[in-house]
Amino acid sequence: MLKFALIGCGRIAKRHAELLGLKQIEGAQLAAVCDLSPSKAKSIGDRFSVPYYTDMHQMMQEKDIDAVVVLTESGNHARNVVDLAQYGKHIIVEKPMALTLDDADAMIRACDNAGVKLFVVKQNRFNVPVVKLREALEQGRFGKLILGTVRVRWCRPQEYYDQAPWRGTWAMDGGVLTNQASHHVDMLEWMLGEVDSVFARSTTALAKIEAEDTAVVTLKFRNGALGIIEATTAVRPKDLEGSISVLGEGGTVEIAGFAVNKMKVWNFVESMPGDDAVMETYSVNPPNVYGFGHQAYYEHVVDCIKNNRRHLVDGLEGRKSLELINAIYESIETGKEVHLRFRPQHCKLGGSF
Repeated sequence: MLKFALIGCGRIAKRHAELLGLKQIEGAQLAAVCDLSPSKAKSIGDRFSVPYYTDMHQMMQEKDIDAVVVLTESGNHARNVVDLAQYGKHIIVEKPMALTLDDADAMIRACDNAGVKLFVVKQNRFNVPVVKLREALEQGRFGKLILGTVRVRWCRPQEYYDQAPWRGTWAMDGGVLTNQASHHVDMLEWMLGEVDSVFARSTTALAKIEAEDTAVVTLKFRNGALGIIEATTAVRPKDLEGSISVLGEGGTVEIAGFAVNKMKVWNFVESMPGDDAVMETYSVNPPNVYGFGHQAYYEHVVDCIKNNRRHLVDGLEGRKSLELINAIYESIETGKEVHLRFRPQHCKLGGSF
């Protein structure tokens, strides 16, 4: 039985704690939690009958832990991961893995030097319809890829940002691109391939925050395909969608729902056995706002640790979408097309720890 500890007991921690603390993941259990706020740590610790701490070093020294899950503010991920690597335990870090490329590199280097696996949480890759889309791409059913689009049209009222002073700040969070849409940016790049260049615009339409709450991005992929990212938390009065579309010479797939969770279009020029059942078989309704994939993601993590398998999103893979997000912010600041690979000069996001 692998013992997991949580670092950070904020909003997203409740989802992780439920999966581990209620034994919904075979071969895994919650062993301890930690937060700088005693009340937050105690709340989750008491609920799942595990020890709680306010000092992660004390926790790591006192508890028998196999893996630690970093759920702190985005701007603290790098510092926490580098500090934790010394204990020789595998590390899972929520999205985004960091805010700057230098910080991401420091995390990867620290885990490599310590000989531990670094997992970046990208649970939407495990959504049932997303797995089916990826399968079709790997089978070559799309042929020449033409266009890929992701849309994040969600509602985050001012009360959401006011829950914590770090939300929406450049130093610790970023805006809709870094936070809410980071999964979708990752998914678009995973499906369409490496990005050649981006051009982006953004605005802070409704929220009183430093960063953006609305952005549009055009992308050119190295294979010649084009892409669009549309992201906003300014939908009112409630969430509208979180979706992805892939168009190729051989077919079209669109996954909709509010968390990339419902197969909406599955059309191919050349049909294959099972196509008729895809619309029904590969649609799922996520149990909560975070989508379906966290459980499958943790099952993947347990399998990788126990059987020393290669994980789907390691530090290098997680860095790819972070570089893309940094390039998007660079374009927003300069008003110019930005080519990857690059080093940020004007991107406001983060600040090396």
